[in-house]
Amino acid sequence: MIATITPSVLHGIVIAPPGKSAMQRACALALLNKGKTVIQNPGNSNDDIVAMKIIKELGANIHFAAGELVVISTGKVSAAAAINCGESGLSLRMFAPIAALCNSTLLLKGTGSLLKRPMNFIDEVFPLLNVRTVSNNGFLPISITGPLHPKNISIDGSSSSQYLTGLLFAFAASVKERVSITVDNLKSKPYIDLSLKLLQHFGYEVSHDQYKIFYVAPARTTEKNITYYTEADWSSASFLLVAAAIGGIVQVKGLDIHSVQADKSILNVLQQCNADINIAADVISVTNKNQLHPFEFDATDCPDLFPPLVALAAYCSGTSVITGISRLAAKESNRAETLVNVFSKMGISIVLKGDAMFITGGKGIFSATVSSHHDHRIAMAAAIAGLNASGNIVIQDAEAVNKSYPDFYKHLVMLGAQVSLSN
Repeated sequence: MIATITPSVLHGIVIAPPGKSAMQRACALALLNKGKTVIQNPGNSNDDIVAMKIIKELGANIHFAAGELVVISTGKVSAAAAINCGESGLSLRMFAPIAALCNSTLLLKGTGSLLKRPMNFIDEVFPLLNVRTVSNNGFLPISITGPLHPKNISIDGSSSSQYLTGLLFAFAASVKERVSITVDNLKSKPYIDLSLKLLQHFGYEVSHDQYKIFYVAPARTTEKNITYYTEADWSSASFLLVAAAIGGIVQVKGLDIHSVQADKSILNVLQQCNADINIAADVISVTNKNQLHPFEFDATDCPDLFPPLVALAAYCSGTSVITGISRLAAKESNRAETLVNVFSKMGISIVLKGDAMFITGGKGIFSATVSSHHDHRIAMAAAIAGLNASGNIVIQDAEAVNKSYPDFYKHLVMLGAQVSLSN
């Protein structure tokens, strides 16, 4: 699909979509919950659909009723020949240890960019938990044979916190006595906070000592009926908020200002760059009326903010600096290189030096044809950058947004953007 963005002024109110990070975690815990789980405000992104399919394949019964996702489970993981995680890195890393709880052999599969992401963690750590693995030289597909036996282990958390989330979920559901996971170099701590918040909601006892040692208590086996409301997604909302700062007056509803989501940090950056922003209990308003100042921001713990922040920096009068590009190599694309490629075509200078990205903006965005590189966040960043460009921005492979935010273009149109979609 090709999306053509014509320079437009945004004006209106939009409800932020449900967060796929929370939705996928809720699906995993619903599978492990003995009883009925009702997930309110369920997401409909490709990654959400993958998570729902996986828990069904692993033994849960799922259906929709009155707009809610209802999950019935025995709390045990059933045998399955394979699970396909699509392009969802979270689903792969989170469900791998959960699937390993079963006493059988299962094939972990994926598609697209997930096939290019290294999975050495599984080969290195799973055997320590009595799980046999056979990988494709550290890449998918990977065969695992359980059952996983929780025990005190040490892991490296520098590649992704998602592996730790999966281990915590699998341990919490199966451990018979308290065990610990020691983590070195843990990245994306706010995402672990989200995992811990959901674990608590589902009745598990997991604590930590300065994010270095995590303690998992024995699970309760009583049947529980649980209702969980999927909170709005700060990752997706960041594009709407930046779009307003670039060109418009937008109110985004549904965001929890007290959320533990890492990408809530977008508010700090908008305030730093002099955006006109008003924060209320259930609505955040951003108005484009101030000259935007360059900013400096460490995105190590929230690497998904890089694309919207680059779009924002393109309109800031000076050079902005974002650190943490080491976290971008194993995304849907190598996002650091992809951002340089895409925004250079729009006339924006981006220099990579060490772990930092230097973006010089304030001189305007040129009309251009760019590719999303099959990366949902790149497609959205290019789209919002085009709202105040000198001419049309044409985005190839624009359907990539379906991975996380399928209503993205629809919401832009609701806010007054001129968006043309074609095959």
